[in-house]
Parts: sequence; structure tokens; C-alpha cells
Amino acid sequence: FTTEPLRFSGGKLVLNVDTSAEGTLRVAVLDGEGKALPGVGLQDCDLVHTANEINRVVKWKGNADLSRFAGQPVRLRFALKNTHLYAFQFTTD
Repeated sequence: FTTEPLRFSGGKLVLNVDTSAEGTLRVAVLDGEGKALPGVGLQDCDLVHTANEINRVVKWKGNADLSRFAGQPVRLRFALKNTHLYAFQFTTD
């Protein structure tokens, strides 16, 4: 699914997620119009799997820093398989 455009402050995307043993999740950051942003696409996202966490930091090729997009309209595209996503938030730490 893809979110409506949103603006955030902070620098990291944190999830409350349960993938169980077989589930997976990836996240892409898109511009406000829904176009892919370089370096933070689904193919760049480090796979989230075998996770049951309330503070799972999402990373793209090992990098969690999204501060360069703070204050700009973005959309998040979530690709989930056998996964429960309960919440997401942006944090500064």
C-alpha cells in the first residue's frame, strides 16, 4: 500500500511490525507525486524479516538517514507479505 502525501520531521523511519517466521517487508520513499526517490526505493530497502519489534528502524542499503527529505511531501510505499504493520513513525534518534 502507499500512503497519502505526508511531511515529517526527524531522520529515521521506525516500525511496529510483526513479520512472523515467513513474512517480509520493504519500504520505498516516494516524492509527493508518487515518483521514486533515488537510493530509497523498494529494491534499496534492507529486507525486514523474522521480526516482532516495536522499534524496528528501516534501512536502505544499510543507511537509515532520511533527514534530507524532512519537511518535504513524501509518500511511503509498503510491500508486505505475511506481515502485520501496526504503526510507523519518524524519529530523531
